[in-house]
Amino acid sequence: MRRADRLFQIVDLLRPGRLTTAGDLAGRLEVSERTIYRDIADLIGSGVPIEGAAGAGYLMRAGYDLPPLMLTRDEASALVAGARMMRAFGGTMMQRAAGEALDKILAVLPPDLKTQATEMPLYAIGKAAPDLSPDTRARLDQIEAAITNRHALDIAYAREDGTPSTRRIQPGVLLFWGKVWTIGAWCDLRQDYRGFRVDRMDILGIGPTFTLARAREIGREMDALRGV
Repeated sequence: MRRADRLFQIVDLLRPGRLTTAGDLAGRLEVSERTIYRDIADLIGSGVPIEGAAGAGYLMRAGYDLPPLMLTRDEASALVAGARMMRAFGGTMMQRAAGEALDKILAVLPPDLKTQATEMPLYAIGKAAPDLSPDTRARLDQIEAAITNRHALDIAYAREDGTPSTRRIQPGVLLFWGKVWTIGAWCDLRQDYRGFRVDRMDILGIGPTFTLARAREIGREMDALRGV
């Protein structure tokens, strides 16, 4: 979790006004109590009205809240539609995150926007993508993590004609084509940029990391291939 996200979560967890210990916060956010103490000190230093002390617990003074989520009708509809699509077609973790994000968005929308968003007649049905099996969803999670952490992947891959091969790739981007997911990557075997269908691969292992500069280079090349 990024530090900025963790700070947001701390404020969110303290908002109900209940006394919460650093141990409880550390357990919820899966970090050490020392990290929580440091984050609390930084939040107080930035003006967030948190009261309490190490060992006793913390709470938020009444009247403080995060800035309201200001969205237009079109923006709210777009976010709801996007969350519904990722919930239907994303990886396992992306499915869960999309559902949680959708709940948070709806919880803070004004009543009129919330009604419009929930009644919007645009849905994404996961069964429309028969190749998106539970194994493929789990594989998407692995690929997303590899892209984020800049890990190479060792894969077994089958071409459209069924010809098998083993590759080491440096993943750069995930692309969804309305039915299948593909991964854009540097292929060590071909010494070139290639696209691979996620449903035709098996991940054999995690390879070495590659540099941030290399990751950006792969991203630029894949953008050029997509015409972005």
